[in-house]
Amino acid sequence: MSFETSDPRVLAHREGGLGTITLNRPEAINALDLGMIHAIHGVLDAWRDDSDVQVVLFDAAGDRGFCAGGEVRRLHSAIVQGDLAEAERFFRDEYAMNAAIDEYPKPVVAFADGVTMGGGIGIAGHADIRIVTETSKLAMPETRIGFTPDVGGSWLLGRAPGRLGEFLALTSTVMGPADAIHAGLADHFVPVENLPSLHEALTTRADPSTPTELVLLFDETLEAGPIERAREWIDEAFAADTLPEIVERLQSLRDRGVGEGEPVSPALALEALAERSPVALVVTLGAVRSARALRGLRPALEQEFALVSWFMATQPDMPEGIRAQLVDKDRSPKWNPASIAEVSPEVVGEAFTFHVQRPLFD
Repeated sequence: MSFETSDPRVLAHREGGLGTITLNRPEAINALDLGMIHAIHGVLDAWRDDSDVQVVLFDAAGDRGFCAGGEVRRLHSAIVQGDLAEAERFFRDEYAMNAAIDEYPKPVVAFADGVTMGGGIGIAGHADIRIVTETSKLAMPETRIGFTPDVGGSWLLGRAPGRLGEFLALTSTVMGPADAIHAGLADHFVPVENLPSLHEALTTRADPSTPTELVLLFDETLEAGPIERAREWIDEAFAADTLPEIVERLQSLRDRGVGEGEPVSPALALEALAERSPVALVVTLGAVRSARALRGLRPALEQEFALVSWFMATQPDMPEGIRAQLVDKDRSPKWNPASIAEVSPEVVGEAFTFHVQRPLFD
């Protein structure tokens, strides 16, 4: 049985006890805009008290990925034109959807197949049962655009083992399926070819007490990924108190030849940090460490909302990063300031004490 949604780029269908929400914008790797966010939240609200829906599944159309993130290109003009109310509305409503998924009273399953980044992790990462495949590519790439991990990303990364949270947040390193599971952003590996059979099993046997048991019938064990194999030096470097100290440790590790020739190495981490917004890096380090001490997703989303409001209202790097990476695509952002050494010591305090006029959750 199909359900009409408020946006054709979000499909809703119930078969048996399984309600499936399909992201249907494959030409953009299902990037989320406000209309899609509202449609998803609307379906979740409709199914919350529907006794015919026992389990909710998120999947996506197309073969490129689950969701490439939020449609931030549309935010660029709003920010540069000073229409912060419109930009704020996008983040406010997206974060409300993230919280709704996290707090949903019925089991939520997500097929994080292919590209699953940013806003895609804001959906899949907060599901109860998070499934990855051999094509999965997960990342929180916000520092690439002069911003900081949001949609609850700081909360998820703050709970990652060791210092993986700092590493992944600062470098925006892409995780394959094994590393996504190791970092705690996914739960099970199921080969792509077995997803239809798993979907059928969920359809015919959907029950609040059985989805995990069903998934385990299809789950396969993976060998450690390159990020997990690099845990020793990652934990050593990213445990440093400050960003300059992290850079110093990475330089020392690189100079000693640690990880040389590996797909994840101190040298590559240094290259990534050199390309990111210095302000975004400093604030992101504080955000992940602060989120680690929070009591749940909602406080993390509130912190992220204040930070995104601060970035939009006061920092040139966010619109500049979006321009360089997603609008003009020249991949040459002009960060201000241009180096970590030039970042004011007061920046973190200003970011974390920024006052939003209206709380995220009224």
